[in-house]
Order: sequence, then C-alpha cells, then structure tokens
Amino acid sequence: MSFASAADGDQESRTVRGTLPPGSPDFVYVPVEVPAGVRELKVAYTYDRPSVPAGTLGNALDIGVFDERGTELGGRGFRGWSGGARTEFFLRADDATPGYLPGPVREGTWHIALGPYTVAPQGLSYEITITLTYGEPGETVEPVYPPERAKGRGRAWYRGDCHLHSWHSDGRRTPAEIGELARAAGLDFINSSEHNTHAAHAHWADVAGDDLLVMLGEEVTTRNGHVVALGTDPGTFVDWRYRARDNRFGRFARQIRRAGGLVVPAHPHATCIGCNWKFGFGEADAVEAWNGPYTPDDEVALADWDSMLVASVRDGRDWIPAMGSSDAHRSPDAVGSPQTVVLADDLTREAIQEGIRAGRSYVAESARVTLSFRASGGRGEHAGIGERLAVGRDTPVTVRLEVTGAPRCTVRLVTDQGVVHTSAPLPVAGSGVVEWRTTPSYAAYVRAELRHEAAAGPLPGPLAAFTNPIFLGRR
Repeated sequence: MSFASAADGDQESRTVRGTLPPGSPDFVYVPVEVPAGVRELKVAYTYDRPSVPAGTLGNALDIGVFDERGTELGGRGFRGWSGGARTEFFLRADDATPGYLPGPVREGTWHIALGPYTVAPQGLSYEITITLTYGEPGETVEPVYPPERAKGRGRAWYRGDCHLHSWHSDGRRTPAEIGELARAAGLDFINSSEHNTHAAHAHWADVAGDDLLVMLGEEVTTRNGHVVALGTDPGTFVDWRYRARDNRFGRFARQIRRAGGLVVPAHPHATCIGCNWKFGFGEADAVEAWNGPYTPDDEVALADWDSMLVASVRDGRDWIPAMGSSDAHRSPDAVGSPQTVVLADDLTREAIQEGIRAGRSYVAESARVTLSFRASGGRGEHAGIGERLAVGRDTPVTVRLEVTGAPRCTVRLVTDQGVVHTSAPLPVAGSGVVEWRTTPSYAAYVRAELRHEAAAGPLPGPLAAFTNPIFLGRR
C-alpha cells in the first residue's frame, strides 16, 4: 500500500482487503509505504464473523503496528498493539490511542501487524483502511514515569496486586480509576501489566503517591501462555511473537531480568485459547497460582505448584514461590482480589521484588484476611514464611498459624505428604490460632491453606488465603 505526498492539512486514505485461511501464520504483516511530511497515521479495520457449528472456532483478529524500523523479533520497530480490543487507532508525535506509543510518523515502510487468533473454516476476510494526515509533526511528548519508591513502614508486610489491565490494552478502566480502587482495597503496591504493550508506562505517574507504589511491566501474551513481566525498568518492551516450540522464551525471560523485572507465568492452567502455560518453569521467578475469582483451574495450578515444591525437595534445588493477583479488567472485576502480601524491607520496587523472589509472602482474598505463620524448634529456633527452620531430622517442631478476618474458614496444613491437618471452622468472628507438631523427617515443608466452607460434597471449599512454605530441616 503506497501513498503520495500531499499538502499540509490534507488527508489521504487507502483500503486493502484480504482473506486469511485456516492454518495461517500467527502474525501477518501488511506493508504501508509512508511518505515524508505525515503528521498522523490512523488505522481502522473490520473482519467477518461467520456462523460456525458448536465446538468450532470462529474468527478473531488482533491488530497492532510497527514503524519503519521493522518487524524483527525483539520489537525495535514496535509502536503499539491493541489485540482485539479496538477497531481503530491513531498515533502522532504528541498523542496516540491507548496501547500505542506517541512519536513522529517517519518516512519509510511501516507494517500493520495482524494476529489471526482463531480462524473459522470459511477463512477470515478483513478490510484495513489507513488514513494519513499531512503536516508538521508536532512536538514529541517526553514520558514521565512513576517513582520506584513510596513512603513505606520499614520492614513490614505490604499488600499488592501485580496483574491488572487498563484501557491501554483490553481493560475498561483508566489508570486513575485503578489507583482509586487499589487504595480502597488496602493495597500498597500494584504492577501495570498490559497485554503485549508497554504504552501505559508513561500514564501512571499521576496515580502513584506516598501511599501507593506503582511498578511497571507487561503481560507477555504468547500463543502458548502468558507471563507477567513484573517491575521492569520504565519503557521496557518484551516481545511475544513466538511459541514454545521456537525455543525463544529464554531470551526474553533474560531480557525481563536484565530490565530489573521478575518472570511470573500467569494463570498457568487457564482454559482460554493460548492461555495454558507450555514453556516450563525453568525461567520462572514466581508463579501465579491464584488468578482472579477462585476457580477449578486455580485449584489445578495450586496442586501443580505443590508438586513442584516436592520436586525441589527431592532434587535439592531452588523452589519457585507462588503468588496471586486479580487480573482485573473491568467492573465487576475486583482489584486486589486476590492480593499478594509480601514481607519487604521497604515499599520500593527492589524490596518488594526481593520479598516475592524469596517467597516471603502469602496470598489473601482481600485486606480483611491477615495471617501469621511460623515454625519453631525447642531451643528458640524459628522460621517464617519462605524461610528454613534448620534443625535436626528428629527435632520436635511446632507450627503455628494465627488468622484474622476469615469467619467460618477451615485451616489445612499441607506438607510434601499432602494434607496432614484440617482444623475445625474458625468462629464467626474470623480469628483463631492453629498449632500442629511434627518433625523434619515427617514433613520437609509445611504450608497453610485457608478455605471457605464447601458448598457440598467432600471437595474443599474455595481459598480464602494460602501461604508459601516453611521448609524444615537442614539442607
């Protein structure tokens, strides 16, 4: 698609049509020759949605754009992505549609990136209209990012939600609305995690404050699972255009860590297309074992994580902590449900990340739920969540859980053997203490689950909270 130069203030539109068959590549690039003197580029698109039989995938087409620097993996030319959340977008030097990066519309070959998420048996017919507005480019906006520190309480337990979506991807809330909901939920920190774009990074500075740390990241949304890049440097973009079979994820996991972030596979057993995690956990710093309202796929994720704990004990290797986040997109999604409660030295990006990486955390359904979980030996030895009680194999150990804010919930203590203790329901007041005695030879680790009453049958009720483990015995 080519355009000729025009006078200032003029607009010129071109339309291209095509059809993608079933089995199309994950990403298709439509080249656009942009001449000099363009002030604004605008793109609108439509595609057909034919009826399909029950159980057959219909059409869904994502969209984004790369500038004249190219489409090479790594995203040097990346200028924005809206997935399937929008039917049109624009960008210019001083402004852009949410999800897209402001900046000059330079001369060269740009590419409209199409992502055929699913294609019906009939194929996917699309139409793209590109409109160029000519004129002076205007002044490029200099991004302002939120600070990496808030006013903390020193070494303390801080509550956060690290998986959130605003209107900069497929959410419906503004950053300001999310900030207001985060404060109302009792959160101390949040993390920006838009699908496949870092465009929101420059829109959180006014939301952050002494009472709320805003970290920056991305939900890297591949065709083989999603991963939250948690707390990366401002302006960090992480590419998503690969599958597990391409053996490229390690490269981008290392990029996340070089940018100061954590690698956190999200909702690893979610059932949506492309959501199930297939890259393995060798690069993970933590895993999101609870995502949004507690559902059967969270139960599977929790059990899978527990199996990884057993394997780490068996093989004598490092373990992967678990965390939880809301993945809130729009009303009625509750920001801060669940939330990760982290023991950190201060309310800074680095301290929060260090606490998450060390597993000094638990996950609670809301700020009402508070836990204290410790193990102690007979000579004053003690350890908390994410720590190790280094005592002999046959040393008597007392495990103590103190709970508030969990009326009628049941406590389950879980070890490498499975569930070893189930308490009576806590009183209606929601507070209680559970103690259990063991030895390291019997339990290599112990973790706690707080469960609501089951609706019916022998299955456990949904989670109200769970802890990372305390390890028992010398390594």
